[in-house]
Amino acid sequence: MEPVVTVGLDGSPESMAVVARAARSVVLVRPKGREGGRSPAPRGVVVALKPHGPCDGLLAFAFETPAARGVPLQVVHGRSLPIHARTPWGVDHSVTKEITEDAPQQLGQFLRPWRGKVPGVEPADTIRLDSPAEAVVRAAEGAELPVVGRRKRLPALAPRLGPVAHAAVHHARRPVAVVPHD
Repeated sequence: MEPVVTVGLDGSPESMAVVARAARSVVLVRPKGREGGRSPAPRGVVVALKPHGPCDGLLAFAFETPAARGVPLQVVHGRSLPIHARTPWGVDHSVTKEITEDAPQQLGQFLRPWRGKVPGVEPADTIRLDSPAEAVVRAAEGAELPVVGRRKRLPALAPRLGPVAHAAVHHARRPVAVVPHD
């Protein structure tokens, strides 16, 4: 596993700038006594995953970390309901059915090369009908270490975290790993 930078998370623009610009993985740790209240005993590693495009660095970190700690891995993918699924009388269940049938297949195909690659790690896949940011925040509530990705390619004006990484960093009660990937 590659070396990791550890940064104290005080919410300052400086700590967020380090995360947004770092060339390697960063683990943000909250100051002692500011963990955000009581939370259940930690239960493994949770990785937020969008099954589109390359993210081998994120998956390598996500699989190697629970292998080293002897804890389970949960892969979380959030899917927001499309606007056409919302109707005046509620939610169109044919759309939610389509999402809940397609998403597990896509996630399974995306993870297929990684299954069995790291001995002792068999990921549990979770699909949530939530925004990706909300899905990872909810899944991270009981996680020992939430892991989120960040694009390496920097925007023209200033490096930044995407909405999922930003939500995880600001709402997680425990350390959060942010892994740069393409």
